[in-house]
Amino acid sequence: MLKLYTDKTFLKEQHRSKVFPLLFDLFYLKNKTLVSYYAIIDDISDCDIVVFPIDYSSFFKKRNAFNKLNKAAKKNQKPIWLYTSGDYGFTVYIANSYNFRLGGLNSKLHNSTVIIPSFINDPYQSNLKESFSTLKKKNKPNIGFVGHAQGGLLKYIKEYLSYMKTNFNRKLKQNKIDFQPFYPSSIKRKEYLDLLLISNKIEAQFVLRKKYRAGVKTIEDKQKTTQEFYQNIYNNAYTFCIRGAGNFSVRFYETLAVGRIPVLLNTDCRLPLSDIIDWKKHCVILDVTKKESLEEQILKFHNSKGEDEFETIQKNNRNLWETHLKRESFFIKFYKVFKKQK
Repeated sequence: MLKLYTDKTFLKEQHRSKVFPLLFDLFYLKNKTLVSYYAIIDDISDCDIVVFPIDYSSFFKKRNAFNKLNKAAKKNQKPIWLYTSGDYGFTVYIANSYNFRLGGLNSKLHNSTVIIPSFINDPYQSNLKESFSTLKKKNKPNIGFVGHAQGGLLKYIKEYLSYMKTNFNRKLKQNKIDFQPFYPSSIKRKEYLDLLLISNKIEAQFVLRKKYRAGVKTIEDKQKTTQEFYQNIYNNAYTFCIRGAGNFSVRFYETLAVGRIPVLLNTDCRLPLSDIIDWKKHCVILDVTKKESLEEQILKFHNSKGEDEFETIQKNNRNLWETHLKRESFFIKFYKVFKKQK
């Protein structure tokens, strides 16, 4: 068992949405499985890890509490677990710390960075009427996509202005989120999806929206578009996944949860638990720097799989999400990784 020490004065309802994800399960939900692996204790000298209770940027603003806990961790020579939330996240230069975050540029991330999955609800319990079953292999790879994808000069200008506004606010507030170069995600999606649409060797089922979530304003419309989104994933063996504002794809994890095969455009991504998961066995990872076109890379993967193996991949992906990528499962797996490293 790993014994955790934190500032429990922050474990209150007003901080619920900002709490370190593991503490959410241990304190708010009191997860019966995780208490076999982790315990929150009151004596810092007896703990294994000091956990910053809420996301780093919020906790850093509480300077007295932040400094007190940080100094106590150093005094007692305890490693620190911290969580940097949001699309961008940021690098934290605290010795002996582990930074849990959703994404970032792999080539610039420190070895102590821990990439966490996007923790989502089980789509078979919340959005899909069907139960999990595999799809048969077709001659042509059938690829789905439902989402925000739009081209054009006006869209480019709009996304660039949004990017500049984010960076201006970051500097104004002296926010330490990592700098990332401009990446017009909706335009890039449109560009790459258009390339696949014109292919006569791929069966594409794309629904391109001009706004995020189709600009829905009512709960009913949100439920409808969400169901359309998941139904598209369910109906297609593959789903095209590409980053958004942050360098990670929630759709990637949603595809795995449905038990389908993500086609991930690699934008210098780092995937979670990569030391124990061979990700190439679970998804198609596209490299735009290769001489092979995106179409050729997809076909190479698809044509290399027999009918039984093709369905096994889908079963393995659903199982991978359940055993490694759900919040409870992830922290059990990471427990074993961390214990092995110590």
